[in-house]
Amino acid sequence: MSDFVPIRQLHHFAWRCRDAEETRRFYEDLLGLPLTHVVRADHVPSTGDHCPFVHLFFEMRDGSSIAFFDLGDDQAADPSPNTPAWVNHLALRVDSEAELVEARRRLTEAGVEVRGPIDHDGFVKSIYFFDPNGIRLELTTLTASEDELAGYRRKARAACDAWTREKQAARAASSTTSSTASSAA
Repeated sequence: MSDFVPIRQLHHFAWRCRDAEETRRFYEDLLGLPLTHVVRADHVPSTGDHCPFVHLFFEMRDGSSIAFFDLGDDQAADPSPNTPAWVNHLALRVDSEAELVEARRRLTEAGVEVRGPIDHDGFVKSIYFFDPNGIRLELTTLTASEDELAGYRRKARAACDAWTREKQAARAASSTTSSTASSAA
């Protein structure tokens, strides 16, 4: 373990949005996350760059926020060209499977396409959908017991280490195959 300063919780996750009002309607009116702070500036405080923007913060019950930057040009963030659309997403926790089902109903009634609920290995159940900016969102609820969660924690590092070894072995095998094929040519 590291002696790094304790990180307590997520403060905010920030993303670019196409339109502040469209984003506000989705997160505040539909998902029920109150708009709690707006920063409007012409210069980026951390870089000094000139870029007029509005920065919106929508607060969750734990005090953390989802935040968005509207840069005034009606552009959403481009998807990553080397990453499948399902990979980059923001998962937000709800308290129960009943709340997950209710969220699905409300989203569907609002015209949002929703996938799920999907059971993820007995760990969580989730639904998936996109916000108006093309950001993939997941609403999820824990379904594992405390004992199961403790077991997952105990096994997590070994599972990550195994993946790393297998990936390195596959790379090495691919590299050997490539160099053998080049030598034969």
